[in-house]
Amino acid sequence: HCEVFMVLKDEGNKHFQAGDIDKAIECYTKAIKECKDKNTLAVIHRNRSACYLKKENYASAASDASKAIDIDAADIKALYRRCQALEKLGKLDMAFKDVQRCATLEPKNKTFLETLRRLGAEIQAKLKTTFSTDSRVQNMFDILLNEEMEKDKREKAANNLIVLSREDAGAERIFQNNGVPLLLNMIETGKPEMILAAIRTLSGMCTGHKARAMAIIHMVGVDKMCSIMAIDNEEIALATCNLFQCINDSLTGGDSREYGKEEALVLDASKDLKTILLSLLEMVASKKVSGHGRDQALNLLTKNVPRKDRKDKNNSRTLFTIDQGLKKILKVCGQVPELPDQLPLTENTQLIASVLLNKLYDDLTCDPERNNFRDVCDEYIKSKIDPNNMDKTLHAVNVISGLLQGPFDVGNALVGHQGIMEMMVALCGSEREVDQMVAVEALIHSSTKMSRASFIITNGVSLLKDIYKKTTNERIKIRALVGLCKLGSAGGDDYSLRQFAEGSTEKLAKQCRKWLCNPQIDTKTRKWAIEGLAYLSNDADVKDDFVEDELALKAMFELAKSRDKTILYAVACTLVNCTNCYDKKEIIPELVQLAKFSKQHVPEQHPKDKKDFIEKRVKRLLKAGVTSALAVMVKADSSILTDQTKEMLARVFLALSEDARDRGTIVAQGGGKALIPLALEGTDTGKVKASHALAKIAAVSNPEIAFPGERMYEVVRPLVSLLHTDREGIQNFEALKGLTNLAGYSEKLRKKIVKEKALPDIENYMFEEQDQIRQAATECMCNLVTCKEVQDRYLEDGNDKMKLLVLLCGEDDDKLQIAAGGALAMITAAQKKLCTKLTRVTPQWLEILQRLCLHTNPNIQHRGIVIVYNMLNSDDNELAKKLIESEMLEILSVIGKAADNPKRQEVIDAARACLVKAMDLDLIKPFTSPS
Repeated sequence: HCEVFMVLKDEGNKHFQAGDIDKAIECYTKAIKECKDKNTLAVIHRNRSACYLKKENYASAASDASKAIDIDAADIKALYRRCQALEKLGKLDMAFKDVQRCATLEPKNKTFLETLRRLGAEIQAKLKTTFSTDSRVQNMFDILLNEEMEKDKREKAANNLIVLSREDAGAERIFQNNGVPLLLNMIETGKPEMILAAIRTLSGMCTGHKARAMAIIHMVGVDKMCSIMAIDNEEIALATCNLFQCINDSLTGGDSREYGKEEALVLDASKDLKTILLSLLEMVASKKVSGHGRDQALNLLTKNVPRKDRKDKNNSRTLFTIDQGLKKILKVCGQVPELPDQLPLTENTQLIASVLLNKLYDDLTCDPERNNFRDVCDEYIKSKIDPNNMDKTLHAVNVISGLLQGPFDVGNALVGHQGIMEMMVALCGSEREVDQMVAVEALIHSSTKMSRASFIITNGVSLLKDIYKKTTNERIKIRALVGLCKLGSAGGDDYSLRQFAEGSTEKLAKQCRKWLCNPQIDTKTRKWAIEGLAYLSNDADVKDDFVEDELALKAMFELAKSRDKTILYAVACTLVNCTNCYDKKEIIPELVQLAKFSKQHVPEQHPKDKKDFIEKRVKRLLKAGVTSALAVMVKADSSILTDQTKEMLARVFLALSEDARDRGTIVAQGGGKALIPLALEGTDTGKVKASHALAKIAAVSNPEIAFPGERMYEVVRPLVSLLHTDREGIQNFEALKGLTNLAGYSEKLRKKIVKEKALPDIENYMFEEQDQIRQAATECMCNLVTCKEVQDRYLEDGNDKMKLLVLLCGEDDDKLQIAAGGALAMITAAQKKLCTKLTRVTPQWLEILQRLCLHTNPNIQHRGIVIVYNMLNSDDNELAKKLIESEMLEILSVIGKAADNPKRQEVIDAARACLVKAMDLDLIKPFTSPS
């Protein structure tokens, strides 16, 4: 028994000495099972520990050494081995204790002393960094809360704190170092920059960490956060809104951490989420809240209350919000800023509230829920109508306007109710400007093709015409005019539109442009002038006059850049009309004949809607600075910038980038980066149009300038989406052109293109019948072959990728040959195995290669000769021999022996390099150079 064990132990030692560690471990493991003697067992554990150290299995090495030390506490070899293993496992203090014991047992051993010194220093350094993060945090707060400190030092400390909070370890350090109370102290200073820094730091600390987010809610208090968001400061309101969003995301599963069962129970967030929801609803209609704070409270509700996904059957958040807060949202819609004692609002608040109403109504799942919504609105309006109190009645009418801009059906049904219309008519005849204004705006919002109130279509025109003619007040006159324009387009045929007011559409549009350019008129009213143009610019004469009027264009762009974002839709409509980028209806000749025969109205294209007129209009818009206006419009809050508006902006961008010569202007005014968000989200049509415009710009611009910073990489996905076979040929073609330019720019961009799975599509288009697409795909591949992943695809067996490249080199088309030849030259230089593969994919390889080397175009010829050089240099001697034994030698000799010629020098040098290589391989004898 004992002998078996000794044999195993000795065998293990032999294997260990010979360096066969696995076998040694096997022997030692068997020996441990056989052995009964404690001391011998300790030796074997110690030996196996050495094996595990060699295998870098540090946990097992430490555990084996421990077993030896348990038997003999002074086993110095085992102690030192455990020290080595623990150090590798990062347990420095434990390793330090082991080596301390070794040094006590053998005070003169240099190895032990050296390790002791080294580990001591490492432990100090580690303590120092942990300590320095803590002292850094303290230091930052000291600087921030010190009144005497210079401003720039405090700004720097604030930035450092925000940056630190964005990584998990930093956030934890701030939290552990009494950070939250200190951040609250910063907020208490009441200085905007301090409040901002504190709120942004809290956002970092709450991101992706549920437990910490919940702790922070309780330490700061939801009421406190709401009161900060209520401050009249746009930046602070936005930052606090972002903090609420971070908290919401962390509490609703935006947190990637795994929690145990006990913790999950403690971390039940539903109560906190409900508190937040109720507090936001309180803010909506509270007088203490600034306009900016109200906007952000409404935005948070819009973003987080309705379901993100319709498959989710639970819409209880929406029902709760309607139950607790619908009346509060209606109150916001009903505010009339011109009257005293109203809630503080921004220019955008009421539109944001309408959008929220629409989202809530859309999220309802059945008729009883919808009826309840309507009833609440109906009751609310009835409670406000009071014949003896004009101001209350105005509030009611304005609520209807708000509903008409949100859930239209709800507003539409209310307009039809008994007495509402009569009330509007009465208001129109009032002496007070504000009464007329509210009533006319309500009429405008209720007059669309879908209007239930046929009353409006029949009586609205005469009513508004009356106001338009009688009033001397410009503000009312503009609104009445917009109503007439809108009813004209709602009432159907364009002829009736020409009959009212001053006659022709052009005259009305001229009046609108005059108002638009008049700085004496308030912004809200000038905005209505654009609404009017949005309807009138359906007429080609109006478009043409408008773009000729540079002052009016610039005035519109200035308004589009202003803080009032309710104007975006009208500006977008006007631009779509001016650039004719709406979907065109096909006019079928047979139907036109039929219509003429039956004396029907025939839709005809206006001469000014022909191509050359549109091009002129595009140039005018670009000159007046349309791109910089679009770039600002794209940044608007998503609650106002609806998907439909985004689609219109994308259409305009595509029309603007039609001519390659204009794309530089678009890039210079920030159009490149403005297109990215339009290509990533919105309607399907909008995304495709924006991607197409991006492709046009990417094809001709330096990506670093057009899409600065990280945005370069965001452009790739939209372009790849255009390669889909469902897309039009022109979109495939321009996307390939754009990708070619990006791929030629940097390895990082090439990797991104591969990662977005573009290769299969690009390869398919290399087979395309259509010449231009095939050429574009080949050029794109040529720029991608330096990428390792692409080379691997060519090295794989069982596909025709290599064969296709070789055959494309044989096509009779210079540009195609340059691209395919370039790709082959680069890929054979990078992967020697492909030189051999090239000769196996088609029997025509040699003939094609010879034709490249004899080509009259020096660019193609050069690529051919480089391929030959790569094959000679590929370590495949058979192949090199075969080449030199073919006519290739003669071709190379003729080219290489030619006199130097600057126009063809690259070709001559490459041929000479091939001949030198052939000499090195002893395939040809050195030849004398021509004397």
